[in-house]
Amino acid sequence: MTETPQNFAESPDAAVPAPAELAGLDALSEILETVRLRGETVARHTAESAAPVRVPAGKRVLHIVEQGAVEIRVDGESGPTTAHSGDMVVLARGDGHTVTPLTADTRWVTGSFLVDEPQAAPLLSVLAPAIHIDAAGRARDWLPLSLNLLMVEVTDPRPGAAAMISRILDLLFIHALRAWSTETAAPGWLTAALDPALAPVLTAVHRAPAAPWTVSDLAALASMSRTTFTDRFTRRLGRAPAAYLADRRLARAATLLRTTAIPIAAVAHQVGYDSEAAFSRAFRRRYDTPPLRYRKGDTPPHIPAPHRAPLV
Repeated sequence: MTETPQNFAESPDAAVPAPAELAGLDALSEILETVRLRGETVARHTAESAAPVRVPAGKRVLHIVEQGAVEIRVDGESGPTTAHSGDMVVLARGDGHTVTPLTADTRWVTGSFLVDEPQAAPLLSVLAPAIHIDAAGRARDWLPLSLNLLMVEVTDPRPGAAAMISRILDLLFIHALRAWSTETAAPGWLTAALDPALAPVLTAVHRAPAAPWTVSDLAALASMSRTTFTDRFTRRLGRAPAAYLADRRLARAATLLRTTAIPIAAVAHQVGYDSEAAFSRAFRRRYDTPPLRYRKGDTPPHIPAPHRAPLV
């Protein structure tokens, strides 16, 4: 470690990747790989019953209006989102919401997504509750094309339909992120991922969170001085580099704890801690429960579920 503890996280035990090892994926692609986003299923709805459709919290979905119009009310939000024929609304955070048809001929489709929750929760939580993509907006040719492709697979499924639906939903999600990012300046990983200077830094951190990164290492990837880099990173993400790195390590640890049986000491090592005790302290501060209890699913009732984890 060349940085003092107040600058970076507790002693990681891995090698800093060489630049060649970090070549390939862009930052946005790398982050989507990290959260393991994948389209799951599609359901088709009509307004025949005129009854609202309730989507419970924890479901990450998108809605596309085939015809007519719908009103989407997100739990805890003050006003509804109204979507018309051809529009898409993405609810990537997993907020509970209600979809109400506004005309008798309304039809819409709902696509659902699966993610690695410990990794995805803090990343997707920085997005808007409902990302509304207006079909009449500029450069929206991809939306009707994607809807047509999706409906072909839904109404006339052939071999490979499930894989096609999954891929189309993935593409729709990425398009929505790109479109939304051009209309918001809110701090978060998406803002940073689209920043040419910071994109290599996010790629590096997400690809190798256990590496012994220092502020100087990351500043070099951004081709900036330490001071300029730290200021820009913090403004773009709303988090200092050390805090963001720590979040990524602990999110990875949470995934390993829930999906593998490897010893906690090995988990600590794999996410960049050379001390199980230091790892356990950091994990408990982040999730308010020790690693072993988290692995068993024994999370205190007042702790937010993984998909509602605090913002990064």
